Formats: sequence, structure tokens, C-alpha cells
Amino acid sequence: MAPPTGTTGTQLGRRQWAFAFALVTSLFFTWGFAYGLLDVLNAHFQTVFGISKLQSTLLQLAYFGAYFVWAPFAGVFMRRVGYKKGIHIGLGLYSIGAVFFWPSAKYETYGGFVGSTFVIGCGLSTLEVAANSYISVLGTPQYAAARLNFSQGFQGVASFAGPLIASRWFFTGANATSLGTVQWVYLAVAGLGIVLNILFFFCSLPEITEDALAEEIDEVGITDGQGPFWKQYRCIFGFVAQTAYVGAQVTIASFAVNFLVEQGVGIDQSKASQLFSFCQVTFTVGRFLGVLMLNFIDPALLLAFYQDMTLTRT
Repeated sequence: MAPPTGTTGTQLGRRQWAFAFALVTSLFFTWGFAYGLLDVLNAHFQTVFGISKLQSTLLQLAYFGAYFVWAPFAGVFMRRVGYKKGIHIGLGLYSIGAVFFWPSAKYETYGGFVGSTFVIGCGLSTLEVAANSYISVLGTPQYAAARLNFSQGFQGVASFAGPLIASRWFFTGANATSLGTVQWVYLAVAGLGIVLNILFFFCSLPEITEDALAEEIDEVGITDGQGPFWKQYRCIFGFVAQTAYVGAQVTIASFAVNFLVEQGVGIDQSKASQLFSFCQVTFTVGRFLGVLMLNFIDPALLLAFYQDMTLTRT
């Protein structure tokens, strides 16, 4: 029997909750994999197209520009029609963008890759709005941060899988100066998006509405988030922290392969891609360790601790 609409995560049965949680968590893998490939494509396109490092960052500009332009519309749309339809749209855009990597590679058009990356970014920004929101409400508010960190850990798993694939298929032999394997890898990415879209279509995923969530928040006595946006200080400070974090992560990841190659110690692009993948492994391990700590430490306190460590090291 299909689950009732307008339910919250705390009202779901254990099996129903586990299935919904696993299916939505799979979405984190999709954008982690796409992002992991994007970082190594920077270096690959510099070789194939003979472009500068600055020109290669158009990929990142298209990807995150899509988040800036499209995500607000995606949020408004899902607020009206629900998370599940937003997931369908996100996966559809994700697959369409990946498919268009094929003609871009066949005709060796860098602008085509930039445009396709923008479409993928629109799809993934939709998925992030849906998946992060869904995981947040798929259980008690007390452990929302722990659930998010656990699910985002699978984004980390995918982020080191991407560079590993690239080290084998993008930077070796004839592939180092061609786009042939890029076509097939992104067709597989499109196929993954289509399969997930089909699974979401046929699965009875509960629709968690904002009205039902608001009732749950009132029951546990949470007052943060009420009132006008400009008075929601935690949300604003969280936005600033997230912007700083993503900016640092993207800047480092985008040029990691270039940096390792240019050290003059005999590291080629294939080896650099492998080393970058190993760096992403440590990132992933840190995420899962964070899940354990968030069960015992207040999220705000843990954030302040990590921020202090970062400032101390820099």
C-alpha cells in the first residue's frame, strides 16, 4: 500500500523509512560522481583543446553558475508540487546534460561541453535541493545533521571514484589527447540517471510536505527559522560558512591535477588523478567520522571546532 501523503519521517515505519532513506541517499552519489569527473576534465581539456587554466574553469563556472541561477526556481517549484517531482526533473536534466557530452566530444566543441555542464548543474542543483531537504525531514530534527553527513558521505565515495576512472581512461595512451572515452563515460552517467528516474517513478516514496514538517517542528518546540528570513541568523551564518567552504573546496579541487603535475617530481596527469582520488578518500573518511561525532556533539560546536582548526593551519 502506498504511504500516505503529508507524512513526516518520524511517522514512517522502519522498513519504509530505510527504503526511502537509501533511495534518496543514492542521489548524493550521482552528483559526487559528476563533480569528481568535472575536476579532472579541467586538466584533460587543457591538453585536448589547448586552452589555458583560466579558460578551463569555464566548466566550474557553468556548473556552479547553474546552482546560483537555477536552484531558487527549483526550490519554489518543489515547495508547490513536492520533492518527488523535483527529483524527477533533476534526474531528467542530469541525464540530458550528460547525453549532450556525446556530440560535444564527437565534434570537439569546448563550448558544447560548457553548455552541457550547465544543464547537468541545473539537474544536480535540483537534486541537491530535493535530497538535502528530504534527508533533513526524514526523521527527528535532533539528528538531521547526522543523517545529512552520512548521506553526503556517499557523495565523497563517488568523488574519489571519478578521478580513479579518469586516471585509467582519460590520461593514458591515445586517450590522453582524445575525447573518445569521455563520450562513453558520460553516456554511462546518463544511463545511471535514467535508471534512477525509473526507480523513483515506480517506488512509493512518501511525499513529505512543508505543512507536515511545520507541525513536527512545533511539537518539538523548535523556534529557529520562524519569522522573516533576515531575522533567521543561523540560516544566514550557515549560508556564509557554506559559501566559504565550497569556494575553498572547488578552488583546490579544480587545480589539484595541474598542481601535482607542475611540481617537477615526475608525476604525470594519470598519476596526479590517482593522487587526487586518494585525497578525496581522506575527505570521505572525515565525513563518516563526522556522522559518529554528531551523535554526541552539537553541530554548531563541531562546526566552530573545525573552523578553528582550519584557521590555525592556514
